[in-house]
This record gives sequence, structure tokens and C-alpha cells, in this order.
Amino acid sequence: MNEHAPASHVAASAVPAAGAASPQRLTPKAIVRHLDLEVIGQDDAKKTLAVAIYSHQRKIEAARTRGTPLAKSNILLIGPSGTGKTLMCETLARFLGLPFVTADATAMVQTRYVNDEIEAILQRLLDHADGDLTAAQRGIVFIDEIDKLKAREGQPAAVSGESVQHALLRVMEGALVRLRGSDADGQQRYIDTTGILFICGGAFVGLDDIMARNQSYGFISTAGTDDRTILDRLNARVKPTDLMLFGLIPEFTGRLPVVARLQDLDRAALVRIMTEPRNSLYRQCQAVFEAEHVDLVIEPRVFEEIADLALEYRTGARSLRGIFEELVTPILYVVPDQPEIRKVTITSLFAGPTVTRGT
Repeated sequence: MNEHAPASHVAASAVPAAGAASPQRLTPKAIVRHLDLEVIGQDDAKKTLAVAIYSHQRKIEAARTRGTPLAKSNILLIGPSGTGKTLMCETLARFLGLPFVTADATAMVQTRYVNDEIEAILQRLLDHADGDLTAAQRGIVFIDEIDKLKAREGQPAAVSGESVQHALLRVMEGALVRLRGSDADGQQRYIDTTGILFICGGAFVGLDDIMARNQSYGFISTAGTDDRTILDRLNARVKPTDLMLFGLIPEFTGRLPVVARLQDLDRAALVRIMTEPRNSLYRQCQAVFEAEHVDLVIEPRVFEEIADLALEYRTGARSLRGIFEELVTPILYVVPDQPEIRKVTITSLFAGPTVTRGT
């Protein structure tokens, strides 16, 4: 079993330095520009995430150089499945050169040994840092499906998501967590979670209804001289009370002061996801065909048809790859055995391709 010790007493010098992108050069706009290369849309969420990670890196640097206590602002990403929550976090971690791991809150609910599961997550973070404890202690942990931790009526607290929330509290704020095994000198290993940024994500189905019912309580009124844009943003913000009514405990919501909402992806956004990012599905597939000296051309209509199917599946961008693979698999099955093929043109998801052959 883990031993969680509060890390508030740890000397500032133990807090790791900032990541690969120096905080002197790192700006929220630079982070957003990089996210734009791989993540389509979600502009508001990108800005919120960028400011939060910028602030976090600055706090780490201040703790290291000036001994300023590090007060973490962990992040909650709210959005339907397939809207880019995990992709945004992965892209951010790569840009910053930080170790990154994902975890599933559902798995934590299903285990009897939550502390062991938390230990395993932190061990994986250390593994992703190639055993570099200092690097691991400035990494990012993304916990998905955090909305599954809400307390369920009639369920004992000891085996509910509420117990998992309590187990996560101290490591999210900052604690020394004992890892299994020992270091090269035979000493017990600990990881300090003070500098680790925890990002939680979930769909939170039903939260909008809760927000609508609670809007009349403490709703901000306006005067003629007030800035309407600022007030609208404040009124639309997810409040801690909304999350508590959803089923999260007050202490847990307090560990997630930064909240960003991701919107459903429409048809145009899904088309852009397949075509615009530097590692888009279309470009990946073209690279496979290029290895066979074949040009692959997919007309815009096809991407719109794929997007329409994805919207029917209601899984956001998650279903795009499957539909795309279904489209090209029959073609790739024959192309490597027919070197005379020079070009393949796909004009519809529901019609065969046009093949151009050479001598």
C-alpha cells in the first residue's frame, strides 16, 4: 500500500525546473499556435489550457529559483467523447517535452486497491521519463472519464467513485508517494507530485441541465455600464456548485479550479480534422500510397460523406479512422501487387475508385 505524505514541507529546491520549453520563451499564444497544428477547433478550450500550463510552468520556475510555494491549478476538461481532450493533452506534453500518461477513472472505480492504482499511474509516468525522477515530477497526468466518479444513489461510499475522489485529493494537491522497489543505492523510492499537473476529462452528460436549473441562483445581473461580454462569460462558466450537484465532492472540485469546455464537432470540423493537421488521416494515408509510388487523391465530397457517418455514430472524431480505413483497405489490398498503378482517385464513399495505370 502507498504512503501518501503531504508535500507542503518539501523544500522549494526539490521542485523540478520547467520543461523543454523554457518559461522565458513560453507564451500562451505560442502554445495555442502549436495546438492549432494538430487540434482542429476548440479555440476557447485551447486558450484556457494554454494559459493554465503557462501559469503552471511559471509557478514551478518561481518555486525553484525564489522559493515561492507552488499552489497548483489542476485542470478539468469537459466535453463529449471524441472532441479532442486526450489529443490536446498529448500534443501539449510533446510540445513541452514533458512525460505524459493517461489513466481511466473507470478502472479506478472497479479496483479494490485505489492507492495501488494511483501508484501504478505514477510509476508509468516515471517509466515515460526513462527513470528520470526530476523529469517525472514535472510531468502531466491525464485522467479520463472523471465524470464516472460521481456518487451513485444506493452505492456504499467505500466502493463508489466518491472513495476514488478522496484517494486522488492529496496526490493532485501535492504529496510524496512511495513507489515499489528501490533505487540503485537500495533506498526506498518516492515521487513528489507537487509539480505534476493533473488534467481530468469527462463528458459530464446532464451537466448542462444542472447549470440551467441553477442559473437563477446567484446569477449575475448587469448594469448599463457593465461589459456584457465579460458578464456572459462569467454566467456561462461551470461553477463548483454545478459539479457538486453532478456528484463530485467539494474537496475534489476544489483541486480542479481551471475548467475548459470542449464543444461538439460539426461536419465542417470533422472534415478539417481529416485533412488539415500535419498528421491528418489523409496525409498519413497518402504517405502509405507514396511508398508504393502511387498518388492518392480523395475528393472533398468523400470527406463530407465520412463526416456525415461519424455524426450518425455520435462518437465525435473517434470513428473517423475506422471509416477511413474501411474506405482504403480494399484498395491497399491490391495496389502493392500491381506496380503499374500510378494514381488512385476516390470520388465517393459509395463508389469504386478510379485507377490510373502507367507503363
